[in-house]
Amino acid sequence: MKIKEAADKLGISPRAIRLYEKRGLLSPAKQEGNRYRVFADNDIWRLQTIVSLREAGMSLNDIKHALAGWETNGMEELRYYLELQRSIIMSEWLQLKQVIETADRMIELVKTDQAVSLDHLYALASASRRLREQRSNWQDRWDFNRLAPTHDERVAESTGSYADYEQALDNAIRMVHPNAGERGLDIGTGTGNLAGRFRERGCVMSGVDQSREMLRLCQVKHPDMDTRVGNFLALPYLKEQFDFVVTSFAFHHLSREQQSLALEEMRRVLKPGGRICIADLMEASPLPQAAGQAGYPSVRQLAAWFAERGLATEYVQINEQLHVICAR
Repeated sequence: MKIKEAADKLGISPRAIRLYEKRGLLSPAKQEGNRYRVFADNDIWRLQTIVSLREAGMSLNDIKHALAGWETNGMEELRYYLELQRSIIMSEWLQLKQVIETADRMIELVKTDQAVSLDHLYALASASRRLREQRSNWQDRWDFNRLAPTHDERVAESTGSYADYEQALDNAIRMVHPNAGERGLDIGTGTGNLAGRFRERGCVMSGVDQSREMLRLCQVKHPDMDTRVGNFLALPYLKEQFDFVVTSFAFHHLSREQQSLALEEMRRVLKPGGRICIADLMEASPLPQAAGQAGYPSVRQLAAWFAERGLATEYVQINEQLHVICAR
């Protein structure tokens, strides 16, 4: 099959095919003498894959890595890149949603207050921009892929930042009080320890983590559990999907601004009347914190945030810094 025939068959241009070849995504055979490209069935299959991944919004560079990994590791590599792309698209959608909401608030201000100052509008726009930057600047500063193989060993030791780990998870289960058949989301699921406990009680669990290796190990332990690449600031689910949202020993990695964004994301994916439970290192009272700096959340501030949104909270202190708070 010649390049024009291949292009017509797939509904793309010969120019696009030449670009894919130039970028190293495919290498069709060439006839001796005239050097015309000849596309075999395998080349057509590869082109179909490229077109499909481009439609999903994946960059050519990511497609190249996905195809190379697919040939080496099978479908696992392709799934990872597709999930990564979904996470990026979700983040972009949330940023666009933030822009629209900011524009709506500006319009409402102008409609209801003819004397509104430009400074007020600028402050609103600046706040919106900061929120978008928090999402777009997310990165794994902790190298959890490297830590994944020893994660379960470290939590089993129940020392350091994981002191009283089992007790924290026990209290999260007790406070959420799950019913069999309920859908739950575990954010920063790691290898699925907390999610696994809810599964034992008949819950249908999903897990989100930024670490590919953590999710791989989670799948080994819970092969039929839904796991997705993502993070607190852009959960890869549409709104009102879950009866409860939980997270353990992960929330404190966020800055205060990111913590507020994460709480909003939890509420977005939570069904009306659902529960949010956070088991983590926390301060009893808020402490000074530089802008953008990660730090332990404040139990008092979390309770106030939930109360402002009509949610009642209960919490338990397990040791000097470890707390579990649940809102419903």
